[in-house]
Amino acid sequence: MARTAVVTAGTGGIGLETALGLARAGYAVTVVGRNAERGARAVEKINAAGEEPARFLQADLASLDDVRALADQIDEVTVLVNNVGAMFADRTDIGGVEATFVVNHLSPYLLTELLLPKLTAAAPSRVVNVTSGAVTLAKKVFDEVEPPGGYYGFHWYGRAKLANLAYTLDLATRLEGTGVAVFAADPGGAATDMTNGNGRSPKIVSPGLRLLWPLVRRMFDKATSGPASVAARSSILAATDETGQTGLLIGRHARPATPNRAATDPRVAEAVRRLSERHAPPTRVPDGLSN
Repeated sequence: MARTAVVTAGTGGIGLETALGLARAGYAVTVVGRNAERGARAVEKINAAGEEPARFLQADLASLDDVRALADQIDEVTVLVNNVGAMFADRTDIGGVEATFVVNHLSPYLLTELLLPKLTAAAPSRVVNVTSGAVTLAKKVFDEVEPPGGYYGFHWYGRAKLANLAYTLDLATRLEGTGVAVFAADPGGAATDMTNGNGRSPKIVSPGLRLLWPLVRRMFDKATSGPASVAARSSILAATDETGQTGLLIGRHARPATPNRAATDPRVAEAVRRLSERHAPPTRVPDGLSN
């Protein structure tokens, strides 16, 4: 039976390059995305790269209802790569919850939790959550979805990625002995739709950094100028590692890296767990009840 891989946001950019790499490694790959036309093109490319047939599943990963429906459509999975990510120049809500936190943490958190029984049944299996160097600029308070202070897209993106990194490392500990390995992967920068869009606006950074925007912009452009195929190497290595390890961060240049210290703090992990369960409970709450 072919090993199966699911790559979210896999119809373009780093996600598609990750899917291509897994197809070449012998996986039957499912890519997830919003646009059926892009999905069809991605499947065509993946089929040309590998021997196992690929497929596309349509889902808006910003919708937790879509995430639940997606989990129901996935019958078996050996490797789950949560590649989805988004940054917003202006504060945006999704279902009454701030969008950056929904897309970058709650969505992959919920999909992972819903697929854990299938991943365990397919063991040895793997979860790979894509993180970002932006975690270093994050506020580290997780009592609520939204941190105190003003909205600055890049910093809030980093905070959501920090929440997901803390969850990832905590999940690795939870799943020890189950045969499900858990990795984080930091692709570094790459020229993608996200970085080529919101990365052009000084609104994404705090007022202090806006004063230095020409310098910050040049640094940002340099950091995100590389090809997606190179950035995908970290995710591909994390997904195909055969050393029996778990709980690792594969950093830029596809090498193990030291996680941000806040992501290894048990207090942060506990706060993130409570917040995640409150806003994206893996078990459905019966009608008429609330948590």
